[in-house]
Amino acid sequence: MRAIWRNLCQYSRNFWQHWVSFIILFVGMDLANQLIFIPLFRLTTTYVLQAGGIPFISYQNIGILITQHTLVVIGLLIELILLLLVIYWQFAFLLLGLRLILGGQISFKRLLKESWLAIQNIRPGSFPLLLLYFMLVLPFVDLVFRTPLLSKVQIPEFILDFMTRNSVLLTILIIFYIIITILGIRLILTLPLMIYRQYRTRQALRESWKLTSKLKWWQYIKQLIVLGLITVIILALFYLLIYGLQSLVDLFPGKLAFMAAIFNLTLVQVVSELLTIWTGMIALQIVIGLVDDFPASKGRLRRVGWLGWSTLGVMVVVLGGLAIANNYYYLKGTGMTRPVTISHRGVAEKNGVQNTIPAMEKTHRLKPTYVEMDVHETKDHKFVVLHDENLKKLTGVDKTPHELTLTQLTKLTARENGHQAKIASLDQYLNAAEKLHQKLLIEVKTTPQDSKGMLKRFNQQYGKRIIKDHDLVHSLDYRAVAGLKQLNPKLKVLYIQPYNFSYPKSIADGYSMEYSTLNFEFIRQAQRQKNDVYSWTVNDPRVMKQMMYDHVNGIITDNLGGLNSAIADFMNSKSYANRILNFYFSSS
Repeated sequence: MRAIWRNLCQYSRNFWQHWVSFIILFVGMDLANQLIFIPLFRLTTTYVLQAGGIPFISYQNIGILITQHTLVVIGLLIELILLLLVIYWQFAFLLLGLRLILGGQISFKRLLKESWLAIQNIRPGSFPLLLLYFMLVLPFVDLVFRTPLLSKVQIPEFILDFMTRNSVLLTILIIFYIIITILGIRLILTLPLMIYRQYRTRQALRESWKLTSKLKWWQYIKQLIVLGLITVIILALFYLLIYGLQSLVDLFPGKLAFMAAIFNLTLVQVVSELLTIWTGMIALQIVIGLVDDFPASKGRLRRVGWLGWSTLGVMVVVLGGLAIANNYYYLKGTGMTRPVTISHRGVAEKNGVQNTIPAMEKTHRLKPTYVEMDVHETKDHKFVVLHDENLKKLTGVDKTPHELTLTQLTKLTARENGHQAKIASLDQYLNAAEKLHQKLLIEVKTTPQDSKGMLKRFNQQYGKRIIKDHDLVHSLDYRAVAGLKQLNPKLKVLYIQPYNFSYPKSIADGYSMEYSTLNFEFIRQAQRQKNDVYSWTVNDPRVMKQMMYDHVNGIITDNLGGLNSAIADFMNSKSYANRILNFYFSSS
């Protein structure tokens, strides 16, 4: 333990000797990502898709893309190669910057030159290996090689949630993560070897595996664990201190509490960013210490010149001014609107069987803006309220809706969460909702077995009724979205997106977006086009507050009571201390 502490202290001294240079390096890279690279790649993806007349990418149209839109696929593959090059360049920029700073030899011109040389050493045949490598280290990347660009790549939460609900899939998921974690740890030195020693990709992979053999990797894992614990403790104590001070100041009348809140919230942001940079730089030193002998160990120290201080000053003025302005409007509550609340599948806190009338009636007491529910086409071309494509999970009957008539389906009893209720037809469900004056968000489920006239019949039977009741429709199938809008332009139809690849651009009236890849930029772009954005399925109060901070229009949840509480706390809190705490939860 003493050796770990001694190493961490040395790495920390290295950081504080060159803290100005490290801040410029890290913050400069972050700004380049947020202002240049991320928007540029999103715009490129959007342009390539629009040029091919494709509004989206999903599992539904992958086959069509490959077989009918060759140029689009080529364009996306070129973009993927460019993305890999940019990510690799960013790693090279950070790693080379780290070595140059610690060696007292940092200059922007030299750093650009050396990082460009690192890019030139990549062979075309290395791209598949690099892609595989980044996929392997992805679960480990936040601990060591954290970059805002790579952190945008993640597995959507709904996939993880689906896999954790089945014991077999959960076991597979656990084994998968164990394997990926081991491979990520064993191969973590690949990039440093490529960048510092100019190894080829295959050679670097083999050498990384060799250097981390016989549990040699455990020496840096222990240091990273201790570093993580220290960071969490420091951050927790700092937040408690700020929260306590602001709670005391909130007792004073006048504008003192508000001015103190702006100062404290800005201080929270500054300290959090500084701590993130400190942690990241120490983590890099821990890992790279197995590959490179830092020049800083020889005691070389170079003072920051006027250019460095000027750059830091500009960053402080610009970013500090933006932070203060943003904090002013946030603490004043300017621009904050209450999101609409949407009960997922008509249940709340497991109060009934999903998509059934008794559950909807109980959920209505919590006053959701909308109750979200699902409809399938039946064997006799009618519509039943049901989510799954197979009835076995809820009713024990191993049949699909297309194999049974509506009469047969509505005789079945569904059981879930200790409750039971009859399967409902869409007419029955609409009748019950109208009696309660409860608005609905109707998801149109589609399958290959649907009849050709399914959308036309749905619109003929329910289009006017849905508009009259101020209900909404959404679908995961973009063909259904486009088809319904063509049949009935007055019908408000949203497109359900499981992943955020590009900027919003479609015929839809809005979007239901899986929350883990939803961001403020997508929401802002959609709202500029006068389209609403609803996030799903958000059950964690922390994520709910994050979505509200990003100005989402609505939140779909299984935890409606928790959502109502989160909204009340976030929107109506008169305590500035609590608003600072909400900011922490919404931005972490």
